[in-house]
Amino acid sequence: MDVELVRWPEERRRRDRLRREGTPRLLLVDTHEPAPDPADCLEDWVRLPASDADVEARRRAVLVRARRHEAGAPALDDDGVLRLDDRWVALPPVEARLAAALVERLGAVVSRDALSRAGWPDGPPGRNALDVHVLRLRRRLGPVGLAIRTVRSRGYLLERAEAPSDPSQEHVKQA
Repeated sequence: MDVELVRWPEERRRRDRLRREGTPRLLLVDTHEPAPDPADCLEDWVRLPASDADVEARRRAVLVRARRHEAGAPALDDDGVLRLDDRWVALPPVEARLAAALVERLGAVVSRDALSRAGWPDGPPGRNALDVHVLRLRRRLGPVGLAIRTVRSRGYLLERAEAPSDPSQEHVKQA
């Protein structure tokens, strides 16, 4: 597996095709162009001019996420049931919406603002509501084999946990 380098915005159509194919890609953003929002966890960008070391670091980061993604991504159904491999957990509505935003960008940072919009589409919650729900979601996802990491001053990142924590918890089911 390799990461495709795509000139942005000149190769917009190529980026769209690679996205549809599920190909990992690194966008090389022209100096005066606004950076696009990454389409999924298989994409990142770097602004030109960039050193070879910076481009390589970003390429490796996309490759790591792509390998995790390939290893089996969690899936969240319309009923709020999150599945990973042979484990599953039912999530309450707000936590299911937060999980959906994190699953969509598995291995990539999701900002606090984006999570707030996902969890509460009708308006922002109270000051600590996001923190409380992320804490609850962490507790529910740990036994399934997923971990939510805090990325200081940026947001949260969902990834596979090193090992499932306490799979005997009763709210986690085996398929």
